[in-house]
Amino acid sequence: MTAGAGEERVEERRLPEVDRLRGLVMVIMALDHMRDFFDADAIRFSPTDLAHTYPFLFFTRFITHFCAPTFALLAGVGAFLYGARQQNPRKLSLFLASRGLWLIFLDAVLISPIWSMGSGKIEFGTLYAIGCGLLALSALSRLPARAVLAIGAAIILGHNLLDGIHAADLGAWGPWWRLLHEPGPLPLAIPGGVIYPALPWIGVVAFGYGIGPLFQRAAGERDRILRIGGLAALALFLALRSGNFYGDPKGWATQRDAVFSALSFLNVTKYPPSLLYLLVTLGGAMLVLPLLEKVRGAAGKALVIFGRTPLFFYVLHLYLGVAAALALALGRGYSLAQIGEFAKSGAPPPEFGAGLAGAYVAWIAVVLALFPLCRWFAELKRRRADWWWLSYL
Repeated sequence: MTAGAGEERVEERRLPEVDRLRGLVMVIMALDHMRDFFDADAIRFSPTDLAHTYPFLFFTRFITHFCAPTFALLAGVGAFLYGARQQNPRKLSLFLASRGLWLIFLDAVLISPIWSMGSGKIEFGTLYAIGCGLLALSALSRLPARAVLAIGAAIILGHNLLDGIHAADLGAWGPWWRLLHEPGPLPLAIPGGVIYPALPWIGVVAFGYGIGPLFQRAAGERDRILRIGGLAALALFLALRSGNFYGDPKGWATQRDAVFSALSFLNVTKYPPSLLYLLVTLGGAMLVLPLLEKVRGAAGKALVIFGRTPLFFYVLHLYLGVAAALALALGRGYSLAQIGEFAKSGAPPPEFGAGLAGAYVAWIAVVLALFPLCRWFAELKRRRADWWWLSYL
């Protein structure tokens, strides 16, 4: 087999609509982070705090809710497809375990300095959650896909039954519970905290693995099942949310007007991701994926490129975004000490930052700036499929 033929076959094995969906959520995720870096309201209050937010800000945050669950789901799907190609359960388990540990390491060493502002604290976020999901999947992958699907669905549907268990009530075991289901400080007095407790995300990754066989079917049949599943998830969300029956520790309530009542209805819990949060986001993702099969041309190619370089894009966009935001603040005469104090106090001056409109401008600029680099890296990965270590980047 020639190198060219090998590269062609690698390309044929990929599903462009999956890459497009992954690329889409990466691009949308960048919007949320540019809002964090450039809009001073991100320091003052949560964008889902109905006492302070406004509809445009709320929906800017809400659309980015779809990113982490979709990416975790696709991580599970990708793991199944990788295993189906390899036909070597042991190799798959080792790959998933090493990949999971690598993501947790990157979150602690490379990503935490962004969110902790160089304080040395470890903030376990998205990569930690997905890394834990892959670690769990390294063991679960020895089971049939249907069994993994059932386990993932059980975790997603049932983990809110654990909401009444709090780390403060568990004594010495409390800090370890925070790694699984309750945000808070790290165990062993390690400086930092857990933002994304792992248990629900393990469920999402396992669920993605469990639906992996769908992606071996004809596109029409797969898309039909995904649409049914997506609509069913949204219907269950509406049914459970309407009466605050189950699935989110924070119920909705009538607000001062119809718009804010709707915002309250949609204001589901992300930390950890509640059942209702996962129903609305994963249900939406299942409906969007079939539509992306029709997105072609320049837009489709761009999404594929971002979708094939997600970790590369993730790291670079964070560092580029925070560097640009710091440059803006320093250029306006603020010192690093002042910026840190604004973050701690939650009360930056009115003129600090660039506002939500400025965050959108920064988002577009960062995505455009990173596109050539991602295109180069995607091409490198395509040409050098024999460089195994590229799969970790």
